[in-house]
Amino acid sequence: MKSVTIKDVAKAAGVSYSTVSRALSGSPEISDATRERIIQICKEMNYTANTVARAMVMKSTKLLGLILPSINNPFMSEMAYHIDRQARARGYNIILCNSSGDPEQEREQFELMIGRQVDGVLLLPALADSYAMLHPYLSRIPTVFVGDNLREAPESYVSVDNFRGAQLGVEYLYGLGHRDILYFGRRRGSTTHQLRAEGYAAACRELGIREQYCNNMFSTTSVKYGYQQAMQLFQQERGYTAIFAATDTNALGIMQAAEELGIDIPGDISLLGFDNIRDSGLPRIDLTTIEQPKKLLASVAVDILLDKITNELSGYSHRIISPALVERASCRRI
Repeated sequence: MKSVTIKDVAKAAGVSYSTVSRALSGSPEISDATRERIIQICKEMNYTANTVARAMVMKSTKLLGLILPSINNPFMSEMAYHIDRQARARGYNIILCNSSGDPEQEREQFELMIGRQVDGVLLLPALADSYAMLHPYLSRIPTVFVGDNLREAPESYVSVDNFRGAQLGVEYLYGLGHRDILYFGRRRGSTTHQLRAEGYAAACRELGIREQYCNNMFSTTSVKYGYQQAMQLFQQERGYTAIFAATDTNALGIMQAAEELGIDIPGDISLLGFDNIRDSGLPRIDLTTIEQPKKLLASVAVDILLDKITNELSGYSHRIISPALVERASCRRI
């Protein structure tokens, strides 16, 4: 089946090739009426723009790469949704890749993005050392790291203030009367989790309460892993009145284990999460949590990346977004 070309559209519209090109590129050199007529003819003829050819001329594909460590993780999928919405609002489309938390796969996908000539890359890192592993490629394409605090690294990133978020959680539980607060899911190999654990520890020291940890036995967090670890935890003597889960997915796993074992939340144990994923607000869950403002994170990340692309900036930007407490029904005053 013969494909429709831009010349076919020009002939049908009775205008020049360049006029159709200007209409499709949004050029102000032609009237709105002419543009709308040409776009309507394109639709009727099922014309599909040759994006590769246009990219060669315009020096831009209008594509952004997005690499996630896990599309199954609710926080990651919500971030992907908001990033896609923000990019589309600015005239860009997204190519999405899932690294599955594998640093080698993440590197291969980054190379793929360069080969596909995307205009820039948004990366939610798989590991704490993703920056070091990808460093040789970062000078070749504008890149923004999302959700991970690279501290003083000379590369653009946007992240929530994980340290302060954990402090907020401990301060909230302390204000409810809790003096024995267990931090659930401390995980090494992640800057995000390191900062959250550090914030918890700092708040405990400041408030004069004992630090208690249930370290993550797994390399990642999920409802399943939270459930498995909570089942083991609940077999031990309980020396805490509240659990501060490192993520909402961990908290949902804890809730599942508690329900099976007849442990009431918040009657027997108060439970606090971190992230405010969509499921946390469901009626039967109603989880109190520390919110990462995902829409704002996505908007800021896309803005930083497009600024680097359009202005060809060689510098970097570090943006830290304030978290917020979302109070629901999983914590009680004692």
